Amino acid sequence: MTQGFSAQKGDVMVLLGTRKGAFILSSDRSRKNWQVSGPYSPGSEVFHLTYDDREGGTVFAAVNQMIWGPTVQRSHDLGTTWLSPQEPPRFTSGAAETIDQVWHLKPGRDGKPGIVYLGVAPAGLFKSDDYGSTWQEVASLSKHSSRDQWQPGLGGLCLHSIVLDQADAGRMWVGISAVGVFGTTDSGESWETLNQGVRADFLPDRFPDFGQCPHKVLTHPSKPGLLYQQNHCGVYRSDSAGEEWQDITEGLPSRFGFVLGLHSKDPDTLFVLPEDDVLGEDVGGGKRYVTDAKFRVYRSRNGGRDWEPLTRRLPQQGAYLHVLPEGTATDSLDDCGIYVGTTTGQLFYSRDNGDNWELMMEHLPPILAVECGVTV
Repeated sequence: MTQGFSAQKGDVMVLLGTRKGAFILSSDRSRKNWQVSGPYSPGSEVFHLTYDDREGGTVFAAVNQMIWGPTVQRSHDLGTTWLSPQEPPRFTSGAAETIDQVWHLKPGRDGKPGIVYLGVAPAGLFKSDDYGSTWQEVASLSKHSSRDQWQPGLGGLCLHSIVLDQADAGRMWVGISAVGVFGTTDSGESWETLNQGVRADFLPDRFPDFGQCPHKVLTHPSKPGLLYQQNHCGVYRSDSAGEEWQDITEGLPSRFGFVLGLHSKDPDTLFVLPEDDVLGEDVGGGKRYVTDAKFRVYRSRNGGRDWEPLTRRLPQQGAYLHVLPEGTATDSLDDCGIYVGTTTGQLFYSRDNGDNWELMMEHLPPILAVECGVTV
């Protein structure tokens, strides 16, 4: 495999974070033949990669090194060279002494070059104004009045979802396990809990103000007030920027799962991958493989009112496969590509909105994260 690659403007990239480093796959817009480069940071757990298409294009990687600890690396040349921060993220609010892991990266809004956000464990939000060279803690979230009551999920107390409203520069949301969704309308000066209608079946109070366990939270760029989340206890939709949530799990074989993806062009088309066999008020989450050992991606074309299983050329017998919250991504092409990576190293993908599937790669290290980009 190569280190770095040449790409044409408009090529599709799939960025993979694994337990043994990062990989970047690229193809022309046919998405039939893929060039593979990597591994980058071999031996390190790369929890997330993302491609920032502003100002010529930058790849960011959330790298957790066994010896040197967590860091954020960036490449301006598609992986040929990598830079580390001059001033790495550090807690200054007293919320924690050290950062255990870096989890999720989110480039800032269009027209705001240089701004990048980072979610970490223990749960914290950081912001860079210079493409990741220096980082500052968003202390207002760390000092939230509920902070001393936050409890971790099985994966730790981690901030794993960062969602920006492209139409409103002051509004954003974050997802924290196992705390819930928080939102701000004043650029992070203050935060409020946004969990009304979301279940926490593992708590005595099933509908608390906070204490839910979101696994993935997303919005669609064409409809920023619309939010979706795959939660430990179901799939939810909000049409009110998180003020209220509607349970849209009915029609799925399990409430439990990690995966959530949105169609690039249609805000009412979403994809999930149910795991275990959690129904009713069961807590579940103990098996951590797809329901009935059948690898079925479910698609809704009407915002979660109806669901259909997508199975063509996906394994439907003895498929004890597991996908983590960052393990699915969609590209921005009209015939939306969907990419799903498993913890046993398979990468499945569809080039036609989920109707047909192919195995792109196998025998990779456990896949922790999948992200897409289009080169500029």
